[in-house]
This record gives sequence, C-alpha cells and structure tokens, in this order.
Amino acid sequence: MRIIHGREFDQKALLEFRDTIFDNILKGSRVLVDARDKLGIPWQYSENEKHGMFLMAFENKAGLPVEPATFQLYVPALSALWRDSGIREAFSRRSEFQLGESVKYFLDNLDRIGQLNYFPSKQDILLARKATKGIVEHDFVIKKIPFKMVDVGGQRSQRQKWFQCFDGITSILFMVSSSEYDQVLMEDRRTNRLVESMNIFETIVNNKLFFNVSIILFLNKMDLLVEKVKTVSIKKHFPDFKGDPHRLEDVQRYLVQCFDRKRRNRSKPLFHHFTTAIDTENIRFVFHAVKDTILQENLKDIMLQ
Repeated sequence: MRIIHGREFDQKALLEFRDTIFDNILKGSRVLVDARDKLGIPWQYSENEKHGMFLMAFENKAGLPVEPATFQLYVPALSALWRDSGIREAFSRRSEFQLGESVKYFLDNLDRIGQLNYFPSKQDILLARKATKGIVEHDFVIKKIPFKMVDVGGQRSQRQKWFQCFDGITSILFMVSSSEYDQVLMEDRRTNRLVESMNIFETIVNNKLFFNVSIILFLNKMDLLVEKVKTVSIKKHFPDFKGDPHRLEDVQRYLVQCFDRKRRNRSKPLFHHFTTAIDTENIRFVFHAVKDTILQENLKDIMLQ
C-alpha cells in the first residue's frame, strides 16, 4: 500500500529491508541444503558438499543484521548451490518442507543483491518476508478518503492480541494464501494451512462483535495458485472437491465456497477478491473496488440507524 500511494522509503527503511532479504536468502538456502540431505537427493557436483557445509556453519544466534561484506563471503557458495540440480530438485519438492516463497526470486537475482552497494528495489521489498509481530498500523489516503489499516500477526502466538484492536473497525480484510492447499503449518507440521485459515475465518466471521462489519476475503498469491494447479491436485488434500483439479476456475470456485460455508449469518454478503500482493497494479485496482465496497456498506449501516 505504501508503494502504491507514493510514499518513498527512507534509507533506514531500505537498510532494514536489505537485512531482511539477506536473512531470507541465507535461511532459505540452509533449508534447501538440509532438505536435499534429508530427501536423499545426490549432489550434481560433489564440490558443492563443501559449499553446503560452509553455509550450514553460518550462525546468527544474536539475530544481528548481516553486513553486506559478510553476505558477500557467502555469495559464491550460494550461487554454486543454486546451480546444482540436487538443490533444484529439493526446491521442486518444497511442499514437503517449510520454505519461504521468495527464495527463488532472490537466488535468481543473487548477482545484483550480492553487490556491496546493493539497495532493495520496490520488487525486492514486495518479496521480502518478515513475520508481523504484534499490531502495526498504517495510515493512507485513497481519493481524499483517509483509511487506517491495522496489520495483525497471523501466527498462533500472535492471535490473542487481535481483539484489543477491533474496537470501532468498519471492515475486516481477511487475507489468505490461495496456493497453500498442499502445505502444513510451521507451528505443528501437521495442520493444513488452508484448513487453519478457514478455521480462523470461521471464528472471526461468526463473532458477534462483527455482526455489522463488512468482511472482505482476499484470496492472495494468485500467481502461485495459477502455477500450482497445473501440477498439484487439490483433491488429494480436499477429497470433497468436485471438478477438474487442474482447472483454475474450478479451484477458485471451490476455495470461495469453502470460506462462504463457514458463515452462519447469511444476511450480509461475503465480498471476495483474488489478488497477487506483489503486483502493484492488481492491488491498486482491487483496493479501489474495496474502498467502494467499504463506503457503500457503511452508508447502508448509517441509513439503517
């Protein structure tokens, strides 16, 4: 939203994003090296075993930012590992373990990111991943109308904090990853991520606090869903699915129905949008539609009072 509405990032913010990106790359690459070993996938080039050991020896227990000069020391190893078919095969089986979805993008751009004078581009910033902890507020204006967006962490440990910020809200934008139907939670490694999202949605949408609040469902990561339905059958994970599991429209329809069935109050509609959060034009279009929905629903409520 900040990028869409023209608010530039200052140098401090850019450096923080750079730290996050370095962290995403190092952690993601370590996950791939570990997964290759556990899945029994051989190295394409035997010398990459040394690169893998070098990377796995990296420790940052204090959680301090990795300096560019330090990151540069790992770039040759990271590049060699990413070219190895053993790591690529492990990456192709990423639904079997926990891997950040931006790792491929960053490794594909390693030559640029590994420069000493590197500063993140807007696309890099959109793909940087850092878990929201606590509650973060964002203020922005769409066509002279002020909005306050409250971002709450989705991890289980963060959910008890949600309700302290729900007083006086007019709309809930519930964002779920549409492509995670074959993945499990980081927290317990058993619960399907999409099922977890549906259960959270059911809790929120049926809470009496939100009887007069408009709920807008964002089925995000459409770009990943488009690719995943080609090769991964949703029916394997959701046996009640009816239709062609490799037809995007059938999968989209099913996903909307799954969330819609969770609502007990049928008097208000469920608004939904399929989104790609890293596509600024898509989000710009969707948020203008959302703005109209929020204003129209609030106007209805005012007229009924």
